[in-house]
Amino acid sequence: MDSGLIVRWLMHPGDRVHKGDLILEVESDKSIVEVEAIEEGFLHILEGPDSGEIPVGKVIAYLLSEGERSPNEKILPVSTSGYDVAPGSPQNSKSSLPVSEVQTVSWPRRDRPPSSPAARRRARELGIDWRQAIPTGLRGQIKERDVIAHTAQADSVPVPDKTQITPVARRMAESLGLDLAELARLHPGKRLERSDIELLIRQVFTKAASLDEALTQSTAASPGSRREPISALRRLIAERMSKSAHTTASVTLTTKADATELIKLRETLKKDQPEINVPSYNVLLAALVARALLEHPLLNASFGDNEIVYRETVNIGIAVDTERGLVVPVLRDVQNKSLRILTGEANNLLIRASQGKAMPDELSGGTFTITNLGVYDIDSFTPIINLPECAVLGVGRLVPEVIPFEGQPVIHTMLALSLTFDHRLVDGAPAALFLQRVRQFVEQPYLWLSGIG
Repeated sequence: MDSGLIVRWLMHPGDRVHKGDLILEVESDKSIVEVEAIEEGFLHILEGPDSGEIPVGKVIAYLLSEGERSPNEKILPVSTSGYDVAPGSPQNSKSSLPVSEVQTVSWPRRDRPPSSPAARRRARELGIDWRQAIPTGLRGQIKERDVIAHTAQADSVPVPDKTQITPVARRMAESLGLDLAELARLHPGKRLERSDIELLIRQVFTKAASLDEALTQSTAASPGSRREPISALRRLIAERMSKSAHTTASVTLTTKADATELIKLRETLKKDQPEINVPSYNVLLAALVARALLEHPLLNASFGDNEIVYRETVNIGIAVDTERGLVVPVLRDVQNKSLRILTGEANNLLIRASQGKAMPDELSGGTFTITNLGVYDIDSFTPIINLPECAVLGVGRLVPEVIPFEGQPVIHTMLALSLTFDHRLVDGAPAALFLQRVRQFVEQPYLWLSGIG
């Protein structure tokens, strides 16, 4: 996360804030998060909802002691105009800081540029001063790639294609997902340096900017068109889906499963359990997919640095459509939990995710994703892999179909399943065996129920 948006302040300027009070709502890339005060004091607001995107690390308010002056050049506003304060927010006029107490003083300028947490962490690992790196991020922020670029000089190392490349150039190329073999073909016999990678990046961005400009001009010239800014979540979705499409070697397998027994299982649970404890089809699928992943761990793995990372737990993300866009809350340690526990966790998490209230940690860390479009009357489709995961299971609608059964035509309810997997990591046969096992578990729930409770 490089920046965020202030949705609204939950308290007014000058209010006395106590430790643990909720003071504002911030929109991150994926969700809206309530922020608690970690200290006490009188609230002095610097930035509001009209401030647009605010970079991480920027001061947005102060909590002042009684009589303390604000360490900036802004004067505490008398009214709350310009601040989207929540209706019914707590106010305490007796504890509000008098305007006469607020005087302007100079605040020292930053003596170092902002940096991302990943950049500082990588700098600590490499034992260097991140402030010496050349920033390339938005608003002059130092990114992890800048720290990496600053670590090495011109010592060359051979790569498998016998091309000479400096460490800094190699790290830049690898971090950007560039093909070293293709770079070697474009520069035969040349030792690749940082300037070569930077030139390629500029060429890519120049071409993209030209396309964007042409598209913008075309859109502006179209009569009756409407334009609106892209939200942080939509931008994140676009970036991640584009990266997945360009990075993975995705292949999709489809099949149909007879869901008659799975439906009977859920109906039985409906009669035996209170409505709140009845698992949804997504929960049932998450439970059986987790069991299948234990038998086929490669589908639960991911690519690391020149290695395959096998996950010890199964954390299944469930794609949820919200007003802001697609989010994927994650059910953790699914293989070790009963249906009752999974149902309770899913009911709580999926509802909060649909309302945009899931915490960022609840929207990350998945090892496999399930996306269900059955409610929209979709059968088979091609889901996109949620990196760094290896695969995603698309679920279609339940459809009554006439099928042969013991020599007679019968009506059974069929369920379409679409598995997209990364062929770089998994071959077709192992992926097909995994999907076959998932289909068996749908058709014969007793095969996995005994192990989950």
